[in-house]
Amino acid sequence: MPPRLTADSLRRALSKGAPSAAYYLHGDETILKDEAVATLLDALLDPGLRDFNLDLLSAQTLDPEQLGAVCSSLPMMADRRVVVVRDVEAWKRKSKAKLAAAKTLTQLGETTVVILVQGNDDAPDTELIKACTPVDCAAPTGDALDAWLDARLDAAGVTLEADAREHLLRATTGDLGLLAAECAKLAGLGGGAALDRETVGALVGIRFGETADDWRDAILRDDLATAARLLPRLLEQTGTSGVRLVMLLGSSLLALQWGRATAEAKRIKGPALAQAVKSLCFECRPMVGSYDPFARLIGDVVGRWSLARIDRAVRATLAADVALKSTTISGEEAILTDLVLSLAVSRSRKAA
Repeated sequence: MPPRLTADSLRRALSKGAPSAAYYLHGDETILKDEAVATLLDALLDPGLRDFNLDLLSAQTLDPEQLGAVCSSLPMMADRRVVVVRDVEAWKRKSKAKLAAAKTLTQLGETTVVILVQGNDDAPDTELIKACTPVDCAAPTGDALDAWLDARLDAAGVTLEADAREHLLRATTGDLGLLAAECAKLAGLGGGAALDRETVGALVGIRFGETADDWRDAILRDDLATAARLLPRLLEQTGTSGVRLVMLLGSSLLALQWGRATAEAKRIKGPALAQAVKSLCFECRPMVGSYDPFARLIGDVVGRWSLARIDRAVRATLAADVALKSTTISGEEAILTDLVLSLAVSRSRKAA
């Protein structure tokens, strides 16, 4: 099997050499799959002849022998033609259509490139991917997410101040669909000076300092007043729920637990610990928001949290999650307020 690519490295690979005979796009980000298809079409087809040399098919309606017949057609006034097949997860294991498709992929000539696009986020099909170059379109995190956003902003001709950019990531929770929509809105403001956080907050509809990540940060910093003040505003925001907040807090506490244990075992703190936490995030991909600011936060607050206190906090967060998912008289705000208060009470004067 050829080397595995990402949606980001695909463009670089195409610029360095001849394309593969077939590509298999999989992962949970539809936007990245669409961008990867667009990248391939731009690189492989002449815009003026694209309609003559492009077939768009769906595995849901593709007859068993149809793919082979389409791929055997010659390009018109061009070096190659492209066949895009979406929804390949519709081909069931060992079905006639998939067996015929797998056979066709091993017999492609130099004039046809096939792009298979899997619509769901399941693992790629092991039979189909054998003859393809895999392109992993998983949701980007950390530096990869930063690079994706920067490319979008550059394309839109938008410049953001550093804290405005971070607020945009926090307000959208790094969701590519939301980020793409907000970049389109920002582009409507026109070019010029870098936009500040107030402008971005007004456009996004979430004021600076009032995101789920800010709430989590306040808890880890033992800023009870801010955490309590933010709760009702957060729960009013579209897409924010009590369950989502406890999931964010729970993931953050587990990362903090690892950070505290690492700090004690390796006798490191500050920037060195932050770098270790950032490396952990890239490896495990927890739901903690932007990795760099989160890692710096852990480096700052780890001395406040003993392992025993973190363990109590994790248990309290799990209990809150169970309460939120159960039929209860208390509402989301009451449950989360009780959680914040219990975490504050658990504070020890000498956690470090």
